[in-house]
Amino acid sequence: MGIKVALDAFGSDRAPHIEIEGAVRVCEENDDIEIFLVGNKKILQDALEAHKKCRGKKIYVVDAPQRVTMHDKPSAAIRKKPQSSIAVGLQLVADGQAEAFVSAGNTGAIMAYSLKILGRLEGVQRPGIAALVPTLEGGFTIVIDVGANIQTKPEHLLQYAFMAKTFMEIILGVRDPRIALLSIGEEESKGNQLIKEARGLLEKNPSLNFIGHVEGNHVLEGVADVILTDGFTGNVVLKFGEGAINVFIKLIKEEVKKNILATIAGIFLKPVFKKLKQRLNYEEYGGAPLLGVDGVVIIGHGRSTPVAIKNAVLTAVRYVEREVNEHIREELKLAHG
Repeated sequence: MGIKVALDAFGSDRAPHIEIEGAVRVCEENDDIEIFLVGNKKILQDALEAHKKCRGKKIYVVDAPQRVTMHDKPSAAIRKKPQSSIAVGLQLVADGQAEAFVSAGNTGAIMAYSLKILGRLEGVQRPGIAALVPTLEGGFTIVIDVGANIQTKPEHLLQYAFMAKTFMEIILGVRDPRIALLSIGEEESKGNQLIKEARGLLEKNPSLNFIGHVEGNHVLEGVADVILTDGFTGNVVLKFGEGAINVFIKLIKEEVKKNILATIAGIFLKPVFKKLKQRLNYEEYGGAPLLGVDGVVIIGHGRSTPVAIKNAVLTAVRYVEREVNEHIREELKLAHG
């Protein structure tokens, strides 16, 4: 039996064609993955009928007549849109018909629906979104939280540490990952009350490889494997990083065009630029796991491409195969003990 993934077909900015193409790419490359496309049945069936590459693939339509937009408030969406593609997709996971849910839709709504339909893992106070950030060393740093919780408490950061540690070990193979707090200085005295109290909790847990504080300029340097922060700060850091990378690439292109010698050099350096762009491109990582909910939920970027959707689904599959939630449960039990 293959792994079944529920894919929100009306999540991304250019839905549903991006999701359909992403689903097709997954099924073309993997015989053991089945995808439930969740959304308006008629629109999806018409789109699939016109999409020749979909024929014969393990892609099925599940009707969800309502759509949550990026402008919908999460609390209002839950009340007014019980048959949204997010709600129906998560219910498939809750009912055991699918093993994971993937969406490039409204992050706040995904969080709210997930808590209502799936609930939290035993012992988890607040789930957090863990974003993979490429580093200079060629690996990744996890930044958690990047938008699930604005009002964060010290004990939430402690739980993020345990959950992110498990994810790094099980999914990325990083043993005893280095864990740090994002602050305004490396010194122990720096930081607000949240950081100071969280540091005290982290230092008391010998099972965590806590290395202290890191500053914003260290995020991409790979000095830590896990960086803990509140959802507001984490989201700002993530969005700033994405914007900075895009500006950097555009500036290089503009400067290359200004000078004939630079243009000639650019031709020879094209493979290098291509590889650099690939390393920095969010499409390669697909989506961020919502750690701490009682089910597998992967959140993609609203600007996702078919490649990003494909990789988000594959991330969900790896999460299921390696039983990450079971390992998180065990880690938290040991921590509480």
